[in-house]
Amino acid sequence: AARRAKAAARRRARARAGAKHEAGQGTPPAERRPGSKKVRQGTVVSSAAEKTITVRIEVVRRHPVYEKIVRRTATIHAHDEGNEANAGDTVRVIESRPLSRTKRWRLVEVIERAR
Repeated sequence: AARRAKAAARRRARARAGAKHEAGQGTPPAERRPGSKKVRQGTVVSSAAEKTITVRIEVVRRHPVYEKIVRRTATIHAHDEGNEANAGDTVRVIESRPLSRTKRWRLVEVIERAR
């Protein structure tokens, strides 16, 4: 009986802690309708190739168990038709059909130029 009571107390404590942590932490996820294309924002790492930029996208999330802030980066290739982005620029890219073996993203806009 004591064991069952302790387990019930643990469940209640975990439920309270879970409810406390979920309330409005961090930025809300981007609104996405089913079938809509993903939009990402990142920094241009390289613009050496013709009509192609390499973009580093950083995702900052809280670890579900340990609650440590985890920073994860992904590097993608994006199509830049007018060669308008340079290294260091902050850009917005959108998902597209495969344009080459590695390119599945297109440049939408240059948000901020590098200094």
